Amino acid sequence: MGVAADIIRTYRAPGAVVRHRLGPTENEGGALVTLMLACGLIFVAQWPRLSREAFVTGQEVQMLLGGALLAWLFMMPLVFYVLAAVLTAALNLMGGKASGYEGRMATFWPLLAASPLWLLWGLTMGFIGQGPAATITGALALVAFLIFWGAGLREVAFPRER
Repeated sequence: MGVAADIIRTYRAPGAVVRHRLGPTENEGGALVTLMLACGLIFVAQWPRLSREAFVTGQEVQMLLGGALLAWLFMMPLVFYVLAAVLTAALNLMGGKASGYEGRMATFWPLLAASPLWLLWGLTMGFIGQGPAATITGALALVAFLIFWGAGLREVAFPRER
C-alpha cells in the first residue's frame, strides 16, 4: 500500500498502520526516508508563514527559509532520533518489547501521518495569520501527532496477541 493511502488509514487505525509500515524485516533506510519526508513536508508547511512574516516585518524571506531549512532538515531529524531512543528505552524499562527500529518507526511515522495537518496549519498562518483559526489548526495537528504516536508506541511496545 502506498504512503498516501497509509496516511489516510492512520486516521482510522494508527497502531495497525505502524505495524504494517514496520514490515517483516527491519529497514533502517525506510525509517530514515519516513523521517526526512516528514521533516521536509513540515519545512514546506513553514513557507506561507515565513513569507507572511517577511512581508510584515521587512526581513529577507530567504534568510527565514534558510533558518527553517536548517532546523527541519538538519536538526530535527537528530532530535527525533534521540527522542525515539530515549522513549524506546523508557518503554522497555516499563516492560515493553520494542526494538530500536520499532521505536523509531513508531515515532517517525506519526510525524509523517500528521504532516497534512501541519501543511494546513502553515497555510492558515500564511493566509490568515495569528488568531483562533491558527491556534485550532495547530492544536489539531499536535493532538493528531500525539494520538498517532501513542497508538504506535503502544502497538510496538505492548502488542496485543493475534
